[in-house]
Amino acid sequence: MTIDATPQTQVDTDPHSEIEFTPGHEPLTLSDSQNPLKRAIGVYITVHGHFYQPPRENPYLDAIERQPSAAPFHNWNERIHHECYRPNAFARVLNDRGNIVKIVNNYEYLSFNIGPTLMSWIERHDLEVYQRILEADRKSCDRLNGHGNAIAQAYNHMILPLANQRDKQTQIRWGKADFRSHFGRDPEGMWLAETAVDDATVEALIAEGIKFIILAPSQAQRCRPLVASEPNLWSEVGGSQIDTTRPYRCFLKKGRDRSLSDSWNLEPDPDAYLDIFFYDGPISRDMGFDSALSSSHNLASRLGQAVRGDHRPTQLIAVATDGETFGHHKAGTEKCLAYAFDEEFSHQGWTVTNFAHYLSLTPPTWEVELKPVTAWSCAHGVDRWQDDCGCGGGGLWNQQWRRPLRDALDWLRDQLTKVYEDTGKKFFRDPWLARDESIQIMRDRTSTNVDRFLAQHQTHKLTAAERIDALRLLEMQRHAMLMYTSCGWFFEELSRPEGTQILRYASRALELAGDVAGVQLEKGFVKRLALAPSNVDSFKNGAEVYRQLVVSAQISFEQVASHYAISSLFTSYTTEERVYCYEAHQLDYQQQRMGSLTLAIGQLHLTSEITRETAHLVFAVLHLGGWDFHCCIQPFAGRRSYTSLKETLMGSLKQGSAAQTILAMSQIFGNQSYSLQTLFAEERHRIMQLLTQETLTRLDQLYTQVYRDNYGVLMAFHRDELPAPRELQVAAEIALSHRLLLALRSLEQETSDAASDRLDASLNHLLELEAIATEANHLHCNLTALEAKQILERFIQRSLWQLLHFDSKTAAREVLRLERLLDLGQQLRLNLNLAQAQELYLQWLQSSQDSSQPHWLRLGQKLAVNVSIA
Repeated sequence: MTIDATPQTQVDTDPHSEIEFTPGHEPLTLSDSQNPLKRAIGVYITVHGHFYQPPRENPYLDAIERQPSAAPFHNWNERIHHECYRPNAFARVLNDRGNIVKIVNNYEYLSFNIGPTLMSWIERHDLEVYQRILEADRKSCDRLNGHGNAIAQAYNHMILPLANQRDKQTQIRWGKADFRSHFGRDPEGMWLAETAVDDATVEALIAEGIKFIILAPSQAQRCRPLVASEPNLWSEVGGSQIDTTRPYRCFLKKGRDRSLSDSWNLEPDPDAYLDIFFYDGPISRDMGFDSALSSSHNLASRLGQAVRGDHRPTQLIAVATDGETFGHHKAGTEKCLAYAFDEEFSHQGWTVTNFAHYLSLTPPTWEVELKPVTAWSCAHGVDRWQDDCGCGGGGLWNQQWRRPLRDALDWLRDQLTKVYEDTGKKFFRDPWLARDESIQIMRDRTSTNVDRFLAQHQTHKLTAAERIDALRLLEMQRHAMLMYTSCGWFFEELSRPEGTQILRYASRALELAGDVAGVQLEKGFVKRLALAPSNVDSFKNGAEVYRQLVVSAQISFEQVASHYAISSLFTSYTTEERVYCYEAHQLDYQQQRMGSLTLAIGQLHLTSEITRETAHLVFAVLHLGGWDFHCCIQPFAGRRSYTSLKETLMGSLKQGSAAQTILAMSQIFGNQSYSLQTLFAEERHRIMQLLTQETLTRLDQLYTQVYRDNYGVLMAFHRDELPAPRELQVAAEIALSHRLLLALRSLEQETSDAASDRLDASLNHLLELEAIATEANHLHCNLTALEAKQILERFIQRSLWQLLHFDSKTAAREVLRLERLLDLGQQLRLNLNLAQAQELYLQWLQSSQDSSQPHWLRLGQKLAVNVSIA
């Protein structure tokens, strides 16, 4: 049942409130963007989304490699982006027929934080969505008197109560600086990883100018009015009983000793405080795990149940959950939010706000004291990230590995601190200030920006070698932070991808320490990991997890060069190329074929974009045909040596003997060699597909011939509704799938300059595609659809964009072609994703003067857009 939340025209009866209700004020709505009210009146709603994904980049490549479990997408970031981040930037409001009435940018009304590592990924991979997020924050600033919806996040989701003081500070400073680089303003609030907090974290946040945080109601211990006749009149709220409809002020205590956990009896410092909002726990849980998001009506009804009916002049109903709930965990719920923001909440007389705006209107009138150490996802303080507390477990598996993992990383952190301080003072005037400000070059690694950063922090003009060591030290510290990313402890087993990932960061950090200072930390680290028991028999303990899953993933300059060398046989590289985070400068390259053998010899200069380390290498790669490659790498030893190497190897190839050539390579390079298996997974898979293409082409031809020879027989079986022989049905499906892909590729590659010629050519391809669809339907064929789906989606979107942005004399014919393409997708059961096409059309529909033409309206109906708004 929805409670009537309209403010009553009488004075507030809450004895602890400092605000009186003034008759005549109406509740704010979404349309009140310029309302000059200085104080809050009525019911305010804040829905907070914590958008975050753990960093998944390979520490050596600065890129996410393919993750098969995310199929059909490349990786989990991409999959969740498709299901959540993008849909919330273009959330649909639908009518009762399922047609799009409006597109709402949910970020304009959501309070939200986006993890810095995730935000950088979105910026790199979908600039349109990234810009929609920034635009949403700007519009919310305009609507809410300068208070934007976006808040910052501690940088890489480290559990701050478990961090040392210096790491707390860096996490907060990096989070603030990253936020500023995106949104162009300082953050007012900050989201803490897992909402984990303690007194030291509160103190660090206050020191860095953060105004407020958001916590779970279970994290409060007691509260009292700021102005009260009896200052010791505390209300105990440790069982989540705190009133979440108001903000609270949390003071530091005068003379607080960080070594003392109980400082409640000390006097509060009136000048050192942090404001805190507590989200409504039951409603937030219902959003994540129950039916609150099943419809906007249900959501409004559930929120309405939290509205206090005690005639207080204002109250805030605030909920918070993982942002991925809206579309990823609960498919389609971004539409629920969109309609709630656009219609439902204003219909209830509620104002959609964010925490910063509400705080500006309603400063805290209550004080709160927090429990000593807490988080929102652990009932045992923060033990989920350091002990076998039972959270995240289940079955026969235990989490006894958590404490040894934490201890091992703490030991490594302290060792790296010594390296950084001892070596860093040679390069940086203030090494720890340099670390705090290194976020500047993490966001922008161009040479100009790196030069500017080093000029600000260096003790003297650094030599080229010193610059590399300085950047290595900063990168070492970056990985020392990343290795504490919270998800490494969150689940039930150390060898999961999350645990393996943080160990890879640790491995990279200790490797960089060795490069700079010559220290050998790996043995001590692995010895400590051996104390972390694994639940998986094949690993036994953390040391084996490290050896099997981490060491095997380490990458050297030689491996990057072998990747370049082998892939050069299938890619025409230019002189300057980018191989992941390496700049590859080709100094020489020669390729020779002899029968089934192919030999490539080259000279390559590699530079890391991150540390500016370089390597000048020589490679030779022999392709023996099929899957067999033999690649060798060695440092460049001079022009005379390189010329001799080329002459020797080319001479051995001319003898036509693979064995002779491999023997010559071994004599020159030694026994270390690389093969297809040592390539980075992404390129290995691409080459595997190329190598199998010839075989697949022959098989397609074979199946096509079988299908043609037996077409009449197959039709007879289907005509008489008899089960067709499996062999013949498979032949038909493979043959028609191959034919479909060829036709779609031809359609996509049509590049005639003349619009009419292009249209005629594409119509011919369309006739062929329609014939294939008819044939497949008659024979009940399930065609291989993924590539076909992707091609058709791209072609429809590109064609629509060209049609809407350029005047065309053949517009009516081109619209008809688009309609037929859309029908084709349905006939082939491709389940086309038309989201971007719909967005293009709707934007054009709302601004065009020609949108009332019948052919345009038909197209809109095909795209499931409500054309009555034209």
